[in-house]
Order: sequence, then C-alpha cells, then structure tokens
Amino acid sequence: MQITHFIFSAAVVAAAAMVATGRTISDGATAAATGHNSLSKEEKTEGWELLFNGENSAGWRGVKKASFPKKGWEIHDGILTLRAKSGAGDIVTTKTYSSFELQLEFRLTPHANSGVKYFIQTDTDKNPGIGPEFQLYDDKRPNARNDGTNYYEIGSLYNLIPASKDKPVLGAGVWRKARIVVRGVEVEHWLDGVKTVSYNRRSPEFRALVAKTKFKNVANYGEWASGHILLQDHGNEVSFRSIKIRALRHP
Repeated sequence: MQITHFIFSAAVVAAAAMVATGRTISDGATAAATGHNSLSKEEKTEGWELLFNGENSAGWRGVKKASFPKKGWEIHDGILTLRAKSGAGDIVTTKTYSSFELQLEFRLTPHANSGVKYFIQTDTDKNPGIGPEFQLYDDKRPNARNDGTNYYEIGSLYNLIPASKDKPVLGAGVWRKARIVVRGVEVEHWLDGVKTVSYNRRSPEFRALVAKTKFKNVANYGEWASGHILLQDHGNEVSFRSIKIRALRHP
C-alpha cells in the first residue's frame, strides 16, 4: 500500500507540474501513447482519415509548390510546429475537399496569430492561399476583445463574422480544439466544443459581407465547389496535432 500511494502521489505531482508549466502529457515522447494522431476503430468506420500521421509531412505541400517546405515547419514527438519568423510559408493538403468535417488540436504561443483556411484554390495565379479562415488568435493578449464584435478573434470567420461572445477564452500555451463542418453551402465553426460561427457561403448575406472586405475582388470568394485545407504561416509559432477529416453527405 505504501508503494502504491507513493506512485500515485508522484503521478499527481508530475501532472501538477505539467499544468503549472503549460505542458500536457502529450508533449514529448508520450504523444503516440496517448492516442494523438491516430484513429479508433469507430472513427475509421465513420470515415475519418488522418491528415497528419505524427511522423512526416505526407499529404501536405507548400502553396504553389510541389513539395513540403524545407524549413520552418518541424515535426517532433507527434507535433507539427511552425517556427516563428521562419519564412516557411503556408502549407496545404495535397487533396481537395467539398463537404467535410475537419477536426484538429492547436496550441498558440503568446500573442500568436494564425488560421486554418478551407476551399483554397492553389492552381490559380491570382490569390493563391486565399479562402475562408477559421481565425486562430491568442484570446488573452492585451488588446483582445471577446465580446462577439471582433472578427479577428479566435473562432471567427476571419474578416467577415465574429465568433460568438460565449466562446471559451483560454489564452496561449494550452492545447485547444478546432472543428469546421461544411455541408454543401452551410458552414459551422466550433471551438472547444462551442459553436462560434454558422453561415451559408452562397447566401446574399454572405456575399454582402464579402463585398465590404479586401476579398471583394476575389471571384466567387468562399463559394467554390471544393478546395484544399490550409495551415497559415503568419510569422508566429503555432503547433498542431490530431488533424483529421471525413467526407460528409449533403442534400
């Protein structure tokens, strides 16, 4: 009993230390053991597929490039990390998607700005890497406004629709979950289990919003039938893991 108590106490102390330093059990070599970057039997049956296997860059490439960036994006211990100010550039999936559910975990550094974009058209010479964006932004930075009025806040449809004011506010240094659901023209953003945005990407309301932004001259912005998934290089360090997607049926 004394030995068991000692082991339990040591585990509690170790866990507390991880929380205090902003680390999680998945940091380091234990990532694979905790189930990240893997699919359960049930998930496979439901049609999920991994977009990141935790070991290499298979399935990804640079925007307007045939291969993955040689610097800046690094893979260690099952985590895909973009180093700050590396000039690596955005990366996109090699496949395209139409109706889908995308889930991933991300971790921001203090003040970090990044994003997950979708319906990206990379074969055009104009506006490669442009498309609807699930905004990733440190929501505890000094100038953060988490009142549902700022479309630059985390979980928003960047530059178009602010995230709901009841979204979770956790700040940098912790792992968080993003989810994007697209069923035909209907789109939802989810942050840590809370829906932050919903819109119809071919509605008059959506088109009116686009007309007021820097995207107004991008033909059919956000209305394309299919496109790539993109992880953004905005110059700040950000990490990703457990990136998975499944195709959805729609009427």
